[in-house]
Amino acid sequence: MNISDQDYDALIKERSKPSPMGKNLLWAFFVGGGICTLGQVLLELYQSWGLDQEKAGTVVSITLIFCAALLTGLGWFDELAKHAGAGTLVPITGFANAMVSSALEFKSEGLITGTEVKLFTIAGPVLISGISASVVVGLVTWLVQQLG
Repeated sequence: MNISDQDYDALIKERSKPSPMGKNLLWAFFVGGGICTLGQVLLELYQSWGLDQEKAGTVVSITLIFCAALLTGLGWFDELAKHAGAGTLVPITGFANAMVSSALEFKSEGLITGTEVKLFTIAGPVLISGISASVVVGLVTWLVQQLG
C-alpha cells in the first residue's frame, strides 16, 4: 500500500485523540505537590520525634524511596503514574521507581546479568553526573577559598 506523506498525516490526525493538557497539568501538579507535602509532613513528624533537621531529612528521603520502591513492586506506582504523569517524577520517587522497575523487568535474566546490570544502566549516568558535579563544585569552592 502506497500512501503519500500528506495522506498519512491526515490519517494520523483523524485517528489521534487530543491530549487533555489542562487535566494532565492539574494531575501532575497535585500529585507532585502531594508527594512534596507528604515529605514535609514526614519531616515535621520525625522532628517531633526528636530528630534534628538533617537527620529527619535523611529519614524522609529513606521513607519516600522505600514507599516508591514498594508501590513499584506492587504495581501501584505505574497506575498512579498513568494519571499523574510527570507529577510522579519528583526526583527521589521517580528515581526509586526507575531503579526498581528495571530490576523487576530483568530479574528473569539472573542476578548479575539481569538485575544488577540493568540497575547500573539506569543509575550509572545519574551517579557519574552527581559525582562529577560534586567534584567540580568542591574544586571551585576550594579555589574561591584559596583566592579569597
